[in-house]
Parts: sequence; structure tokens; C-alpha cells
Amino acid sequence: MPLRRTSLLVLLAAACSSAPDATGPGDAPGLPGAGDTLPAQLSAGERLTVTESNAFGLGLFQRVSARRARQNVFISPYSAAVALGMTLNGAAGTTADAMAATLGFAGQSLPQIDAAYRALNQRLVRADTAVRFESANSIWYEKTFPFTQAFFDTTARYFGAEVQALDFRDEQGSLARINGWAKDRTNGRIEKVLDQIRADDQVMFLLNAVYFKGDWTTPFDSRQTASAEFTRADGAKQTVDMMTHRSVHPVWRASDLTAVELPYGTGAFSMVVLVPATGRSVDDLVASLGPAKWQQVVDSLKPQDMQLYLPRFTMRYEDEWKDVLTAMGMGVAFTPGQADFTRMSTRGREVYIDFVKQNTFVAVNEKGTEAGAVTTVGIGLVSLPPPVRVDRAFVVVIREKVTGAVLFAGKVASI
Repeated sequence: MPLRRTSLLVLLAAACSSAPDATGPGDAPGLPGAGDTLPAQLSAGERLTVTESNAFGLGLFQRVSARRARQNVFISPYSAAVALGMTLNGAAGTTADAMAATLGFAGQSLPQIDAAYRALNQRLVRADTAVRFESANSIWYEKTFPFTQAFFDTTARYFGAEVQALDFRDEQGSLARINGWAKDRTNGRIEKVLDQIRADDQVMFLLNAVYFKGDWTTPFDSRQTASAEFTRADGAKQTVDMMTHRSVHPVWRASDLTAVELPYGTGAFSMVVLVPATGRSVDDLVASLGPAKWQQVVDSLKPQDMQLYLPRFTMRYEDEWKDVLTAMGMGVAFTPGQADFTRMSTRGREVYIDFVKQNTFVAVNEKGTEAGAVTTVGIGLVSLPPPVRVDRAFVVVIREKVTGAVLFAGKVASI
């Protein structure tokens, strides 16, 4: 299956199933076949969390891709969902409703959502001992601002969040702490997530960091890697390092795309590569990749002995999503004076989500894949409008408001 002539779409996936574990103690775990998933028992809440988080994540991916036509995009829907799920614990009223609906959890209670996130994270971390997957959360807040202990306790309990009070007036010191945490949690791959802190109107940052490193179950032989032509999304040609090997891979060949799955480790995690059919753009492929289409892809994969060609690549990506998340339905959370975060602070009517941004990294080579992401949610403080200073010559008008009658008018040129 040569991937020489077209742009491609890459998705990382974790395989989970509601089927009972059929592997006995001491048995060597077999690799999952096409259409199979790892034998793991998911609760109803976990299944719903995965389903709804995937729907949110694919929708986010589609919207981000649409505004970055013919450009590279690499995001972590999981990291975004966790960071926003953590922030959801501080929201109330219509703000909480809008955020929950956007994340796909309309009608569920917050304790149910939190418990499902915690269980899912624990499962992912333990999914495959041959693969390194880590997820960490932290909250950094201005030490003088009155955030509630209940909010900190809940995020620590369900998300394992590290909570740190900082003096945001010490901008460089605070940046060093926050960026240092992000760097440490991504194995040095993402060194900076914040460039500045506005101490006057930013009071909290909530971060989720995920790190993934997995070796291919069937690695590529670097001696077989050779230069090859690759067609970019804009139609231009470039020369890339093309890896290749012959192996059995789950594949689906449809009229609009070809999909191939490459497992890592013992098979719990995999990369699914989707190549658009000739004459179809990679942007069109992303636009079609809703939850139903994604499930069709996964369900249709069947093992096939094949020659695979895959380019070696590295990518860094950074993006802010206020406009995207607003379009997805949670605009009230970004609106000063309307956002309600009274479960986060006694001054919760004065704060709002200032920004949501994500920094990512991915490297794919003959050995496997390394990827990292940090999602940062910035909490802003409604600032006072500029003061009115009557410190130069001015005009005064005295009026009666019901009739509109002007009773007096004057110009004060000196005092």
C-alpha cells in the first residue's frame, strides 16, 4: 500500500472493549486481529465517556482542520477534553450546561462525569506496559484570589491535579514554574506553553499534559528507508524519507479512502492512517470523519498481508480555540459578565475562560511514535473599564430625562 502520492491523515487510538477478559493468568497476550480490541471490561459510564469524548474530539478536529485548510494539524482531543472537564467543575448554571453539552455530557451529573474521566485515565495508563502513556493535570492560581477549596479538592480527587499558588506579579518566576511543569510532563518535548501572564486580569491556568511513546509491534527496517516523492495538500511535490516493510496489517479499502492500522507494543494502542482516494483532498476526508464514519473505519479493518510505505515525519503544532469552542456551543464560558464560575470562586461572576490553547508534538520513525500535548485553560478576571478623569476643560449639560429638556449647558474652561 504505497503512500507516495497523496497527503495522509493520522490518528492515534486506544483500543477498549466491553468484552470480558479471555486471557488467563500467565497466558501470553495475543495481538488483537482486525476488528478486535483488547479484552477489557468497560463500565457503562466509561463507554459513554469514550463515545462522547470521541464525538467531541472528532468535531473539534474537523473545525480546527477547516480553518487550517491545506496546513498541518495535530491535536489531542483527549487532552482538550480532560482540561475542559477539569474546568467544568468550577462552572455553574447555564455555563456548566453549555460546557457539558459541548463536551457531550448533557444530562449527566458532574460526579458521574468526574468518575468516568478518572476511570478512563486509569485504564489508559495501564493499557499496555510496553507503551508509555502518561496524563497529568495541574492548576496554577494567583495566591491573592479567593478560589474555593472545594474546587481544588474535587479536581485533586478526580483528576489528580497538582494545585499551586503563585504570585503572578512575579511574571518570570511564575512562567518558569508553569512552563517547567509542562516540559517535565512531556519528557522535554514541549518546552513552553505560556509567553506571558497578565497579573491584572489573569488569575488561573489549568493544564493537562499527555505523553505517549510506543514502539511499533512490527518495526520498520531503517535500511529500507529511501527518498520518495510525496504530494502535499496544496498539490506541490516534495521528497521525503519513506519507510517500508511487508507485514500483516488491518486494512480497509473504500471508494473514498484507504485506512491501515499500525499497532504499538502488545496492541492496546495503535495508529490509524487514512489516505484519501485519488482526486479527493485530505481536507475533504477530515470533513467527512464524524463519529459514525470513524466507527465505520474501525469496524471495517481486516488483516491483510501487504507492503506498506509510510513517510517518516516530525511535527509541532500550537493553536488557540476560543472561536472554535464558541461555535461548538460554549461561548457563554468565554463571555465576561455572563460566565458563571461560582463553583470555582466566591467571585465566580467576575471570572471567565480567557483562552484555551494546545501545544503538541509528534515524531514518527522506523522504531515507533513519540507524541505529547499540553492543553492550557486560562481564567481571566473581568477588568474595570478605563477610568474617567475629568482633568482638563470640559462640558456639562443638565437635563430632565423624561422630557429630554436641556435645562443648563456650560463649558468649564478654567477652575
